[in-house]
Amino acid sequence: MLSIKGHVIARLLQGAFICRTTDEDGWRFLMTPGNREEVDAYLSQLNRQVATVGASADSEVFFCGYRQFDDDERKVISQQFRDICQALTPMAEWLVLVQEAAAQDAPLTEGAPLRLNELQTVIEDTPALREQLARISHYRLFGSTSPTTDTQLKLVFKRLCELGYLIRPNPDKQIYLATGKLDYLYEVIRFIDEAEGLGLEAQAELASQGQLL
Repeated sequence: MLSIKGHVIARLLQGAFICRTTDEDGWRFLMTPGNREEVDAYLSQLNRQVATVGASADSEVFFCGYRQFDDDERKVISQQFRDICQALTPMAEWLVLVQEAAAQDAPLTEGAPLRLNELQTVIEDTPALREQLARISHYRLFGSTSPTTDTQLKLVFKRLCELGYLIRPNPDKQIYLATGKLDYLYEVIRFIDEAEGLGLEAQAELASQGQLL
């Protein structure tokens, strides 16, 4: 059996995002500076390092990043970035759908529960949300061909679990939890927004104000 240190290193090298929701033991291990330094020292031999993202120290998400960038590393990162960019539109639309269906002011964050049955009821009772879900589910990222809300929603949730954005702690219940990988997605969106000068946050704020008028 791997030690907690070995477990954490293995997960990081596999591309996992370690947060309180997905791996509380691993997360607590990395929250201790001395432990993180040991893991970082080991990863440095592989040109890797412990990278973090999160709104605060208590909500940090840990993942494996490169220390230096040569041609091979740039190719890998470029491909990863392209994959994320291709998923941005369906993911952003899904996050908006969830926020609207739940009547929440803030976007989905790590640890937040999603009850599939409750979400399905709201969507089925709201024509605009049904149309949104149908469009989202037919994106290549999800690949649904079903005309029914029930099947569309279950496929989207299944795919989001496969991608690491959601987990389903109890397979007997339709309750899902958002993971810290969403924080990474938000950082990518902010990076693209700042790099391209799109002003997405300002546009979203203006749109929200317009809806309140």
